[in-house]
Amino acid sequence: MVIQTILVVGAGTMGRGIAQVAAQGGYAVLLYDAAGPALEKAIAAIHATLDKGVEKGKVSPADREVIRSRIRAAADLAAAALKADLAIEAVPEEISLKKKIFAEIEAAAPPEAILATNTSGLSIDEMADVLTRPERFLGMHFFNPVHLMKLVELVLGKKTSEETILAAEAVANRMGKETVRVKDSPGFATSRINALIGNEAFRMLEAGIASAQDIDKAVKLGLNHPMGPFEMVDLVGLDVRLHVLKHLHKTLGEIYRPSPLLEKLVAEGRLGKKVGRGVYTYPV
Repeated sequence: MVIQTILVVGAGTMGRGIAQVAAQGGYAVLLYDAAGPALEKAIAAIHATLDKGVEKGKVSPADREVIRSRIRAAADLAAAALKADLAIEAVPEEISLKKKIFAEIEAAAPPEAILATNTSGLSIDEMADVLTRPERFLGMHFFNPVHLMKLVELVLGKKTSEETILAAEAVANRMGKETVRVKDSPGFATSRINALIGNEAFRMLEAGIASAQDIDKAVKLGLNHPMGPFEMVDLVGLDVRLHVLKHLHKTLGEIYRPSPLLEKLVAEGRLGKKVGRGVYTYPV
């Protein structure tokens, strides 16, 4: 099928990033969120990111206006799904919520529409249980910040068809992304590896082995990572990382038990850049 219109469900950090790169790839984008203020905030954030692109000479003023014009806010999920060739879900990591949304989307969307979840670790096959067409469902795991990160991890359920995979690869490529294929398993590839690195960094910090700044510096300069583990967790969200670790601990065992320090910081509301305090502090 030819994909022309993409519905993005969830207007948080990831949803608005996906909406932006989809529009940059030439797709018509419908952005939906159950909370009206979140939707308004997302549109404003996309405009601000594009403005920065113009300031840095990475986006022309003319292209900025074209990209903006391709993104429309959607007030009704069923009505938006009716027009979608591809729906990408980017709501909080609660599998019951995701199942509910996918059931609603599939009931309204065209039969040939592809459904995708941006989950960073929840089971694709479990979500597919609520669908009548699981062969048209897969994971499309984007990374934050979406407009800068080059990878989309395609997570394949047991019933995901090759046609669906190829269509998702084509969409990601048109968005300017590279793809990898990963079978459905807890944490997939990237979240599983990243969770271990980040959790070990918290254990080292808790043990007083090195400061957060020096651990980040060591990983960046010694291992050639673009960001240190604490810079990364502050960007992703400490609550998000803790949620992933709890899921991996439950499904894969003791090696993924969350660091007590991570749990303490989350309990204190230190969730990262989005609230101005995580491992580090940020202007708000």
